[in-house]
Amino acid sequence: MLNHTPLWKYLMVTFVVAFTALYALPNLYGEDYAVQISAGRDAEVNTQLIDRVNDELGSLNIQPKRITLEDEHILVRLNDDATQRLARERLEKSLGSDYFVAMNLAPDTPSWLENIGGSPMKLGLDLRGGVHFLMEVDMKQAISKSLEDIEGDFKTALREEKLRYRSVKIVEDGVDVRFRDAETLDKAKFFLRNRYGDLEFTEPSDLTIRAGFTQQRLAQVRDYAVKQNITIIRNRVNQLGVAEPVVQKQGAERIVVQLPGIQDTAKAKQILNATATLEYRKVDTEHDPYDAMNGRVPPGTELFMHEGRPILLEKKEIVAGSHIIDANSGVDEYGSPQVSIKLDSKGGAKMARFTKDNVGNPMAVLFIEYKSTGERDAEGKLIFEPERRVINVATIRGVFGASFQTTGLDSPKEARDLSLLLRAGALIAPIQIVEERTIGPSLGQENIDLGMQAIVWGFIFVLAFMLMYYKKFGIVANLALGINLVMIVGVMSMIPGATLTLPGMAGIVLTVGMAVDANVLIFERIREELRDGRSPQQSIHHGYDSAFSTILDANITTFIAALILFAVGTGPIKGFSITLMIGIATSMFTAIIVTRAVVNGVWGGKRLEKLSI
Repeated sequence: MLNHTPLWKYLMVTFVVAFTALYALPNLYGEDYAVQISAGRDAEVNTQLIDRVNDELGSLNIQPKRITLEDEHILVRLNDDATQRLARERLEKSLGSDYFVAMNLAPDTPSWLENIGGSPMKLGLDLRGGVHFLMEVDMKQAISKSLEDIEGDFKTALREEKLRYRSVKIVEDGVDVRFRDAETLDKAKFFLRNRYGDLEFTEPSDLTIRAGFTQQRLAQVRDYAVKQNITIIRNRVNQLGVAEPVVQKQGAERIVVQLPGIQDTAKAKQILNATATLEYRKVDTEHDPYDAMNGRVPPGTELFMHEGRPILLEKKEIVAGSHIIDANSGVDEYGSPQVSIKLDSKGGAKMARFTKDNVGNPMAVLFIEYKSTGERDAEGKLIFEPERRVINVATIRGVFGASFQTTGLDSPKEARDLSLLLRAGALIAPIQIVEERTIGPSLGQENIDLGMQAIVWGFIFVLAFMLMYYKKFGIVANLALGINLVMIVGVMSMIPGATLTLPGMAGIVLTVGMAVDANVLIFERIREELRDGRSPQQSIHHGYDSAFSTILDANITTFIAALILFAVGTGPIKGFSITLMIGIATSMFTAIIVTRAVVNGVWGGKRLEKLSI
């Protein structure tokens, strides 16, 4: 029988539409003005803090909608933006530097929807608001780090060549290598110049060679520092779960970071700015650390305090943080926080070689973090200094290589933060935020309102045209258009990486027009069949079948173009391409399958003299 849709197809259409409509539902509930409180390293978020927050807000006669403890932060939902600002200022002042207090917009999605994974669409910086950071790389530290690498390479290379040196040390503009006699100096000069052709060698004094950067090498160091920091910042942003972030180079030493809809601005600054890393070092057991406390520190060692006692560590690290390729937080057999470390092949070989030769000897884990001193140099840039502390000392019980655990951390939160930073990588050089700009939700709301007006008016004009021109079949097309919009919103709400931007709204308007194009092709083909003398049922059947290949070809070519835009584009272009690709897929479904099911349900299998088309 012509134009008969089987029951399974009706059930399939109903399920797909209902499923996408369910996940589009959270977008109707809006958002609450909120203040989010996260703990610093030495603080803790708990129910006692909630009581303290309640007391502080009560003193201002602020009645929050509700206060919840979520994922180790407290979320205070408020009624309006004025109350939000007042609450933030009070809590920031009363809680002090132990806690991070940030203003946010929190989705007001019902708990039953959240339990099945329902959440509203992620909005871009132009719609949702968010934070814009302009960051500058500390090139002095980047160059200093490169000089440290050269210093270590020189020591290893000269020892391998059996060229005895008196000292290797970093000076302001290079690395000085001092020798005992002129013969060794000449041999070393020939060897180093051949091996390190991208360095400049001079002789500032007798028996001394100085290695410095050429202009080309210096430019490479600067470029490498910026590019590596961009890669690491991108990894950190991904760990924060920010959708559609922008991380790109600006000028020679600066990086632009845009975080749309960021849920914790203070936490983002803490993670992006952090330069934490680890070093594994051998403990010096041959010298007395208490003698070192009186100023007699043995050469090649450094004095630290661990659990209230002095400890001597060799300056040369066994493995540095640059060899860490993965890190995950957890707990050990005693329930204490730990970080599971995985090294690259080079680092694993170094660790295996060291542990093989040092079974029974202690090894220390040194935590290093660069922090701003608050002072500025002659160029007006912030001065960073390393803060170093021993977090663990353990006796090596056996040989291990690329995978092992690090314990001695203060809390599970510190373990999670450290594993995040190690997973993303340690910054090549410290960075400072030279500009921070917040795009408020009010500007974003204005963009949303204007974009929605464009979609609504475009939708109304299309509906009116289809209804007047195609009559009852126009009603079917309009129904499909409405379902198409719901499906686009539902699919974008389900996909973790999909973000709606202002250009994305243009993509939605475009897909509305494309969905109408498909129905116009089908309906015009039905009209042609009717003019050729076919019966209404045959006209419907041939209209859909004949127009399908044309619609498919047109949509595939557009989808390919959108895919190319997604692959090579960035930011708003990607946002446009994502909505366009989703819209093409949903419009194909609604314009062909949904309308065919409705048309067959209303007109299929009946004796018809004419069609209202």
